[in-house]
Amino acid sequence: MGSSGVQIVCVGLGILGLIGGIVTCVLPNWKVSSFTGQNIITAQVQEEGLWMECVVQSTGQQQCKAYDSLLILSSDLQAARAMTIICCMLTVIGLLALFAGADFTTCIENEEAKPKVCLVAGVALLISGLLLIIPVSWSANNTVSNFNNPLTSPTNRRELGSCIFIGWAGGVLLLLAGGLLCCFSRSCSGSSGGTAKYYSNSASAPSKNYV
Repeated sequence: MGSSGVQIVCVGLGILGLIGGIVTCVLPNWKVSSFTGQNIITAQVQEEGLWMECVVQSTGQQQCKAYDSLLILSSDLQAARAMTIICCMLTVIGLLALFAGADFTTCIENEEAKPKVCLVAGVALLISGLLLIIPVSWSANNTVSNFNNPLTSPTNRRELGSCIFIGWAGGVLLLLAGGLLCCFSRSCSGSSGGTAKYYSNSASAPSKNYV
């Protein structure tokens, strides 16, 4: 597969990772109610996200309420707000840089600068993937720790929501796209920078005929 094909694959992976980051940031499904022990009331399910918490009735009705204050959130969710937003913004910047420096576009006419721009895009996607994996892993660790804590009442226990798994998947896609871009951009820049030009000495001073 040529560099253009790899760049097209990276664009697709980056877009899928961006969608995963947006879904993880927006949907209120980071933590859900746990029906274990004596907590057998399944008439409603509580869902918690970065921006609001929702109650889903067994009839399908859903009521959501935004958090009254940022201070009532746990430290992992407070950090997740900032990191997921920065992840989405950095992913958009990385994709725009990839489009500008890709071989299948003519945004940049300097062929020597294209691998460098793609390398910058790859680094941006790598950082975006880390910014998405870190908060969901942090929140998952806290959720599992509180679930296994014997001092936590059954009504306050939470399980991992779907946003945690979507965040993991989106982060892996972004890391894969950034890694491919960095590898192929380095190889292209190394091969182009190592070429040397040789000139023949045939075009030297004109020969003179002596009698």
